[in-house]
Amino acid sequence: MINRVIYAFLSVGILGGALGLALAYAAKIFAVKKDERVGALEEILPGVNCGACGYPGCSGYAEAIVMEDAEMTLCSPGGAAVAAKIGEIMGAEVNVSSEKMVAQIMCRGTRETSKTKFEYDGIQDCNALHSSFGGDKVCPYGCLGLGSCIDVCPVDAIAKTEAGYLEIDRDKCISCGKCIDVCPTGVIKMIPYNARHIVACNSTDKGGVVRKYCSVGCIGCKMCEKKSPEGGFKVENFLAAIDYSAEGSRAEAVEVCPAKCIIDLDVVE
Repeated sequence: MINRVIYAFLSVGILGGALGLALAYAAKIFAVKKDERVGALEEILPGVNCGACGYPGCSGYAEAIVMEDAEMTLCSPGGAAVAAKIGEIMGAEVNVSSEKMVAQIMCRGTRETSKTKFEYDGIQDCNALHSSFGGDKVCPYGCLGLGSCIDVCPVDAIAKTEAGYLEIDRDKCISCGKCIDVCPTGVIKMIPYNARHIVACNSTDKGGVVRKYCSVGCIGCKMCEKKSPEGGFKVENFLAAIDYSAEGSRAEAVEVCPAKCIIDLDVVE
């Protein structure tokens, strides 16, 4: 009886070893050789796996460039420098002249400066809050402040300030756009990295309406247009915006803005 058990164990062990060797041999014979360029691309890509390129992580993008002839300028975090290196590896010329864009939150409304409709005590998520009557703020366009954008940012570029509003560090931002995708009110916009000023408001309500619910919202008064005519300010739908291709001074507009919603990003508050 014991001999039969030992024989069974030996038989199974020998069979398993033979199958293992066969599988190893088959894996070696049928292995698909990885293009060396894929590995080279993986090394120079940022490795944040943000998905901004539209592919599943940096490895997926590297394979898509080599195997599918994907565009070589899709890596927002890497910017022009990485695009140029991709071109070198692929032996192709890459146009890297476009300016880096970064995300900014176009709102400085807090619980102290903007009115609320009700007291929210639910899940600390902007989309959950927005599903409740469009959010607790009277302003339907502003930042809800619960930080869903903070949760999805892969590089910790977004934080809540002591004043109570959310702010994006343009030096940390990798332009992945995840914050824009998650924001339910569309208050996050992309601007040129070198832009110094923003109009920190997203409301297209008339000025009189804005005054009733937010003390730091744009009222469409056009003072910015008048005082800094070369600064690229344009008021449409009761909301000021900046044409960043204009290179004139915007300092006077900052000074005269009655709501103080034109923000100098280089000034630390």
